Order: sequence, then C-alpha cells, then structure tokens
Amino acid sequence: MNKIVKFIRDNYIAFVVYAFIGWVYEVTWFLIFRHEFVNRGALFGPYLPIYGFGMLILLFMLNKYKAKKHKLSDAINGNIATVALVTFLYITIVEYTTAPKIRSVSIFFERYWVGLFIVLVLSLVLRYILVHKTKIKKIKNFDVTPIVVCLIIFIVTTIIEFVSHYVIDVYFGKELWNYCHDFLNIDCRVNFDASRNFALGGTALLYFVQPLINKITKSKNKYVNIIVILVAIIMAIDVLYTFLIK
Repeated sequence: MNKIVKFIRDNYIAFVVYAFIGWVYEVTWFLIFRHEFVNRGALFGPYLPIYGFGMLILLFMLNKYKAKKHKLSDAINGNIATVALVTFLYITIVEYTTAPKIRSVSIFFERYWVGLFIVLVLSLVLRYILVHKTKIKKIKNFDVTPIVVCLIIFIVTTIIEFVSHYVIDVYFGKELWNYCHDFLNIDCRVNFDASRNFALGGTALLYFVQPLINKITKSKNKYVNIIVILVAIIMAIDVLYTFLIK
C-alpha cells in the first residue's frame, strides 16, 4: 500500500474511532444527568468530528513526547508535573466547596489569586523535597509523562472547544453547549469541568485506546479497508446532506 494512502487511512481510522467515542461520551452524559437521549452534534450519525479532529491534533503533538520517560527529577518536566497536579487538586477543592459563587475565570482569580500563588510555591517546594531531600530512587525516577500529557491535553482541548463554540455560534448561528452557569467558565464557551474531563479522558485514550488502534492499522486484514471505505462514504453523505441539502 502506498505510504500516503496508508497514512490517510490510518489517521482516518483513528478519527472515526475517537469521533464515535466522543458521541458515546456526550450521549451517555445526557442519559445519566438529564435522563434523555440526545443525538449530539450537527450530523445524523453516531460520531462527533470535533473529538476525532481533536484527538488527531493531540496524537501529532504528543506521540514523540509520550514515547519517552520523563522523571520527577527532570527540572522542567518535574516542576511542570508537580505544579499541574497540586493546582488541579486545589481548584477542584475550591470547586466543590464554593462552586455556586464562582462562575467565571475572572472571579476565580479575583478571589483566589493569593491561594493560587501559595499553591504554586508549595508545589515547587514539594518537588524540591522529593527530589533533593529523599534517598528513595523510585520517587526521583517517578515517570511524570502522563501528568504533563494530561496538562497539555487540558490546554489544547480548551482552545479547541472555545474556537469550535465560537465558529459554530457566529458562523452557523447554533449554540450546541452553554457553560454560563458552570464553575470557572470563559465566556460561557469552555469551563473547568469539561476541560478536566477531556484531559483525563484524552490521556486514557492515548495510553489505552491508541495502542489498540495501532494494532488495527498494522493488520493486513482486507476487511479493514472495506469497512473504512464504507464508513467514509456514509460519513460523506451525512455531511453533504446536513450542510448542503437539509
């Protein structure tokens, strides 16, 4: 198989898998918390392209970084991982103790910037103690790669969701989600809870689902190509019907 064709096929398989997982995630959320079935997204089929594209971006960005082991003793990675972990815990504690009072990021920083600064300092002190004041090698050699990966996903998915919401809202006149009443939101387009879920879910997908997808793409089973072509045709018809005919 031509390398370019294989590259496109392999990434399309990943795109479809993650688009489907995203659809399942959102539909399940509505079933659990609102007790109703809602076919999420603008398309008819069971897939949300934003999740597929988002995960492809993460794959291209993080594949090389994820493949290496980055230790707690590493100056940059160790500090980033420690600060990220402790900060996430701090914000989560604030969320579950004062969430109704904090609707936007600006309010959070206005009221808790001192606490955030203290957390930052304590994080660096904690990492210094673990690395330089302990003789336990397992702690120094602890792999912080998943934590840094999770942080990067948090940032990237937040940007993707914000831009997607803006484009859909401004150019298509639709508001598919609204976070105005949620904790730590930015312009009602993104919020801490959603970004945290995407970060944790995206990390799990990269470490546990992507290896399974890699096995599929390496398979020489002829039915894989047939299924890919059929799914591509179905999705193309869905897109054409939704945006040009409907």
